[in-house]
Amino acid sequence: MEMKIALGSDHGGFELKEIIKDWLLAHDYKVEDFGSHDTLSCDYPDSAASVARAIVSGDAQLGILICGTGIGMSIAANKVHGIRAALCHDAFSAKMSRAHNNANVLALGQRVIGTGLALDIVETWLAGEFEGGRHQRRIDKMTALEQD
Repeated sequence: MEMKIALGSDHGGFELKEIIKDWLLAHDYKVEDFGSHDTLSCDYPDSAASVARAIVSGDAQLGILICGTGIGMSIAANKVHGIRAALCHDAFSAKMSRAHNNANVLALGQRVIGTGLALDIVETWLAGEFEGGRHQRRIDKMTALEQD
């Protein structure tokens, strides 16, 4: 199955989003770009919601969100039932977010990390797999919190 990645940014993450999009396409991922499509000021919750909804609906398997710090995007995406967005600024965190937390959205900060590191994080995150086992119990407990 071809993996589809939902991709989104605000104006503060637009340039890195475009670089990541090119990398994804060059590595045979299918990409749906939910914007931003330029550096004009926009609201990050809009892109975060679009990406999160694409994942929850099954239209995309994973999502990547980029803003200036990644903080706003991760908070906004995590408001959507079924989303586990992880803000990562290093490859180890990216690996663990997939292996232990079954993260389905990666959040990045364009103003925090450089391009090379961002692509390393993306590659590591996409290659990661959920380990299941004892970690599934914890995912189930997080999912139960969404019912509160």
